[in-house]
Amino acid sequence: MNKKEVRRFVLKERAKLSPELHEAYSTRIMELVASTTYYKKARTIMCFVNFGSEMNTSLIINRALKDGKRVAVPIAVHETKELIPSVITTMDELEPGYFNILTPKEEFTRPIEPDEIDVVLVPGVAFDHHGYRVGYGGGFYDRFLPRLRRDAKKIAIGFSLQILDHVPRESFDLPVEMIISEKGLLPCDEGFYD
Repeated sequence: MNKKEVRRFVLKERAKLSPELHEAYSTRIMELVASTTYYKKARTIMCFVNFGSEMNTSLIINRALKDGKRVAVPIAVHETKELIPSVITTMDELEPGYFNILTPKEEFTRPIEPDEIDVVLVPGVAFDHHGYRVGYGGGFYDRFLPRLRRDAKKIAIGFSLQILDHVPRESFDLPVEMIISEKGLLPCDEGFYD
């Protein structure tokens, strides 16, 4: 399957999840993220804000805020296809933006440099066991991830149905080091254990 076919297939499957399972799986993923050493040691975490049938990331964002983490969410600049991490102190600081994805209101925009981030929770439509991902086709994370510190952890989060044996990849694609689904932690490279 090419990337377009992978997107179509996985999005269709993900949309079939019942609201009850969606919430139960999202809660389980939040608990697994919070149980990792990387989360516990992190001072600054960046997490995407979910839309459509993505897992409910507000659970992770609220947990991280409660745990005293500095939490950044991405602001997408569509002209340049750039992501700007912006610190929030509550989900109330967000409003619907591009594609109706919640984004910081102008008065609550607090940009930080990518090198201040310890852990990035990365979205995607599909992932494989090597940590490669198929996103939504905008290339935002492909541009953003190389700007992180070398020791910053890139962790994809999503449902197990999004993990395939293989996804198409291109030369510029950067793998994540771990995938967390409701079924557990999947380290994607041998040097990355919790």
